[in-house]
Amino acid sequence: MAETGLAGLSAPSIADFERLAAEAFDGLPADFRALCGNIVIQVEDFPTDEVQAEMRAGPFDLLGLFQGIGLAQDQAVPETGRLPNMVFLYRRAILDYWAEHAETLGAIVTHVLVHEIGHHFGLSDDDMYAIERRAG
Repeated sequence: MAETGLAGLSAPSIADFERLAAEAFDGLPADFRALCGNIVIQVEDFPTDEVQAEMRAGPFDLLGLFQGIGLAQDQAVPETGRLPNMVFLYRRAILDYWAEHAETLGAIVTHVLVHEIGHHFGLSDDDMYAIERRAG
């Protein structure tokens, strides 16, 4: 029997998510991207045990996480030895959320990315939703 329709589909891999995250970032407004500097976007299946313990969250509770120094605190930290700001996207939790909602996977990744980068800028939810609306 030949595969037809949805039978040949598989869940997006970490590499697929990395491409999707890059496309989502590239689709954000240019002025917003310019402010991000050299932020690193990392895709993982789940948060580490340490992150889960610190956030008091289970493996499927976090869709993403910003780690680093927000712009408001940036001048208070010496430059030497500082790791780059990072946004983690958690593939399995995002896939779980996607399975339960009517949003596209791209829209969910964009939302999580904007929300986590928004922490970097100290943006309000209204500001982040405005950026999402402007996203390509």
